[in-house]
This record gives sequence, structure tokens and C-alpha cells, in this order.
Amino acid sequence: MEALDRAREERDERYFDPAATERQQARTPVASDAEQKIVYTQTRVLEPSTAYLRKKRVISGPTDPVANHYSVMRTHVIQRMRSNDWRVVVVSSPNEGAGKTLTAINLAISMARETNHTVLLADIDLRRPSVLRYFSDERLPGLSDYLLEDRPIPELLINPGIERLVILPGHRPVIHSAEMLSSARMVSLIEDIKRRYPSRLVIFDMPPILVSDDVLAFSPYFDAALMVVGEGDTRRGDLEKALGLLGDKPLLGTVLNRSDETSKAYGYY
Repeated sequence: MEALDRAREERDERYFDPAATERQQARTPVASDAEQKIVYTQTRVLEPSTAYLRKKRVISGPTDPVANHYSVMRTHVIQRMRSNDWRVVVVSSPNEGAGKTLTAINLAISMARETNHTVLLADIDLRRPSVLRYFSDERLPGLSDYLLEDRPIPELLINPGIERLVILPGHRPVIHSAEMLSSARMVSLIEDIKRRYPSRLVIFDMPPILVSDDVLAFSPYFDAALMVVGEGDTRRGDLEKALGLLGDKPLLGTVLNRSDETSKAYGYY
């Protein structure tokens, strides 16, 4: 069934993104569907250098010092998502400065290294979009252009040189972000992503929960939340308040970031 879902995703992606994400696969008689190499023929492909990624603390390869920590986190996240039939996860934090965006990026990269699904990382932090700057210094269009100027999504998606990972950047800040996140245009986009890509896992980088009501406004459209807290930065009371605001929305887990103890760095519990 999973192989059929993957085949359907590869076929239907042309509908969602006929000009930018059409993909051709180099097939060999001995390779399984999960092992086929994806070649992005029209999608905008960025090729950040290893030095650039390391400077931004983004996983630059399997030998990266933090890659193993995220691999452990990835395993927990994917297992819980599959056991609960979840496909859309929000990464947030109680307040600013906990490292939620970098956590979302590195988790997405680690998840994309598994060959039985694709990953979409979307920058839904409309007030302070920042995902793209971890991969490039270019100013490229993004979600704000789709919401405010009817820019087609196919023109916005990016492959950061990592197979099976596609990024929807944010671009310009949006003032009335909560209203835009619950707009008919945004809802239509989310429903289309869910319906047409049954084997794709989606990660949304969103604003801190206590900074705005964006996560609450967007709660009908994601399955679970991953909470990032910074050691020495996040107060227990703020974490408890943020978890309370999630209401009955499932908590996928909590990430302890910036720990002074090496063994706890990027801890997941």
C-alpha cells in the first residue's frame, strides 16, 4: 500500500506543481521503488556549500556531529506519526530564542534521508520567516507571495540539494498573520497537500505559541506539535502555559535545545 501511495504521489505532484516539481527517476532493474533516485528537473535547486551549512548549524551530511542526535529524534518522531496516522506536524516553542527553526530544518533533513517518504518543510512563521536564510542569502519568493499576490505555488518550492526534501519558504513578513493562516486560500493549500501526497510528511515551522495566536488559529490543520525549549532560556511556567494553549492537540514530544551537557544536546523526551 505504501508503494502505491509513493507512486501516486510522484504522479500527482505534477498536478500540484507542474512547472517546478516535475521529477524524473533514474530506474535500474535491481532497485526498489524506495531506492529510486529523485532528479529535480525543473524545481529551483539550491546547492549551499558544506561550509555555509555548517556556519548556519544545518546538517551538512551523514558525518555531521549533530546528525546522530537528529537521527534518534527522527526515529521517535516518525514512529509516533505512523502509529497515529499523523502526517502534518508543527514545530514551535513557548517563546523566541529556543531554536525552533533550526530544529525544524535539521529534523526535516534527517527525515528526508529515509527513502520511503518525501518531506515538505514549510515556513509558516509569517511574522518572521527565516527558513530560507539557513540555505541561501538570496531573496526568493515564498508563501507570502502566494497569500498576498496569488503567486502560484509551483514557482515557490525549492529543493535545497537534499533528495526527497522540498521547502516552501516564507519570504516577506505578514502583519495579519493569524487571519492569513485561516484564510480560504491557505486552507485550500493545506487540504491540497494532504489530499494529493499520501506518503509525504509535512513539517511547519511556526511562531512561538506565547508570542502570537498563529498556532491556535492554525490548529485545525495540523495533527500534532513538537515543542522546542532552550535550556536556560525557557521558563517552566511559560512551557506549561504553552502546552495548556495547545488544548487537546497532541504533543508529539519536547526537544531540549542548547543543553550545557553534551549527552543532552538536542535531547528528546
